[in-house]
Amino acid sequence: MKRGKVIMLGSIAAIPLLIVMTYYAFRTEVKDERHIPMVSNDQDLPGILKRGKLVVLAENSSTSFFIYKGKKMGFEYEILREFAEDLGVPLEVKIVTDLDKMNDQLNNGEGDVLACNYAVTRERQDFVSFSTPYFQTNQVLIQRKPVGDSPQKMITDPIQLAKKKIDVWGGSCYYRRLMNLQDEIGDTIYIRSSQGYQGVEELIELVADGQIEYTVAERNIAQINERYYDNIDANLAISFKQNIAFGLPKNAPLLKKRMDKWLKKFMQKEAFAYIKRKYFDQTTQINNFQNEEFSSKRGAVSPFDAILRAEASRYSGIDWRLVAAIIYHESHFNPNARAFGGAYGLMQFMPGTGPSYGVYPSSTPEVQIRGGMKFVNKLNGMYKHISNPKERIKFILATYNAGTGHIQDARRLAEKRGLNPNVWEDNVEAMVMKLGQHEYYSDPVVKSGAFRGRITYRYVRNITERYELYKTLAKQ
Repeated sequence: MKRGKVIMLGSIAAIPLLIVMTYYAFRTEVKDERHIPMVSNDQDLPGILKRGKLVVLAENSSTSFFIYKGKKMGFEYEILREFAEDLGVPLEVKIVTDLDKMNDQLNNGEGDVLACNYAVTRERQDFVSFSTPYFQTNQVLIQRKPVGDSPQKMITDPIQLAKKKIDVWGGSCYYRRLMNLQDEIGDTIYIRSSQGYQGVEELIELVADGQIEYTVAERNIAQINERYYDNIDANLAISFKQNIAFGLPKNAPLLKKRMDKWLKKFMQKEAFAYIKRKYFDQTTQINNFQNEEFSSKRGAVSPFDAILRAEASRYSGIDWRLVAAIIYHESHFNPNARAFGGAYGLMQFMPGTGPSYGVYPSSTPEVQIRGGMKFVNKLNGMYKHISNPKERIKFILATYNAGTGHIQDARRLAEKRGLNPNVWEDNVEAMVMKLGQHEYYSDPVVKSGAFRGRITYRYVRNITERYELYKTLAKQ
C-alpha cells in the first residue's frame, strides 16, 4: 500500500473536490435566484429616465399614501415626490392591495420603488435592496383603553402578554418579533396571523371597534391612528428601534446609488423636517395660536356674525348659522389657525383649494368667510337632487370634511349594496365607516382608495348638533 501524498488545491487530485464545491455553490446560487426574479434594465435609473416616470408601489395608509380632501398625501409619498422632481420625472402611484405579494410586484417590474413603511430586516434583504433609512421607529402594542368600571386592565409590561391573543400580518416583522418575545418571557403568546390584504391600520380599527383584543404597529403609524381612535393606547414598546427605508429592486444599483445620495442630502433640509412634523407631530390640533382670544359677544354665536349674515344673504338656501358651526369645529373662530395637511384659516382650506375661492393664509376674516360661503354653496348645488334639506346638509358636511371622492365612493357602495345613496344615517354613513376595510375600498366602484371614516362620522354628528344649538341662540 502506497503512502498518500498531501493533496494541494491546485493538483489534479483536487479536481473531484472542486467539482463538489462548484456543484453546491451552483445549487445555492440557483436557490437564491428563485427568490429574486430577474428584472430588466428598465427598472434601473436609465430606464426610468427614458420611460419618463417613477412608479411607486405604495400601501394605502396614513404613512405611505392616501387622499385627503382630494389631495394626494402620505409621508413616504411626499418624500418620493421630491425625489421624482429631482430626477425630472413625474411620480406615479400604484396601490399595493396584498402585502404578501409586494416584493414580487417590485421584482417583476410593476414598480420602481416600494413604499410601505418597510422595516429593514436581514431576511427582507434577500428579496429587495433597501435605500438609506429615512426614519427610525419601534413596535408598540395597540390595545383599547378601559371604559368606566370595566374589569379590563391595560397591558403595561410585555411579560403580561402571556396567553394573550394578538392579531398581526403573518409576513410582518411584528410576527417575528412576537415569536421572539415568547422566548424572552418564557410563555406562550397566541399569535393569530392575518392575510396580507389586511393592513395594520385595518387591524388597529378592529381593536378600536372591539373585534380583536390586540395588534402591533410601528410607533409612527400608531401616532397617526391615535388621532382617529381616541379609545386606543399605543404606549407600550415591545421592540428596539428599527430602520424604515424604501424597497428597491435587487438589480437596480444605479437607482439605489442615486436615491441614497439624494436622501442623505434631503434629510438635512428643512423640507424633510417639515414633512416629518406634518405627519408625526400632533398637527391636527390648532397650534401656535393658543393664546389668541376670539370670543363671541353675548347673544352672538361667533365674533363674525355680521359678516356671516351678509355673505349668506348672497345665496339661496345657505344658513349662516350652519357655516358658523363649521367654522367653530374647523378653527374655533381663529383666522390664523393651521392644521393637518397645511389647512389654514377659519374654514381650514387646503392649500390646493383655498386659492380657487380667493382665500390665502394671509386673507382677512371677511375674505375667508366669503370664500367659505362660495364653497358651501357649491356643495349645496352638488346635492340639489336631495330634496330633504336636513339630509342635504349632512352630505354637505361629510364632503366638506372628507372630500368629494370618498363620499362619492361611499354613495356608490351604498347603491351597490341595496342602500339609499341619498340618505346619510344607516346608509351612506355606514359605507363611509367601512371604507377602511379591504373588502370595501378594493371594490371596483371605489376610486379614491381607503379612508378612515370615523372622523367624518363624528364630524357630521357634532356639527349638526351645534347647528341646532345655534338655531336656538340666534335668529336667521
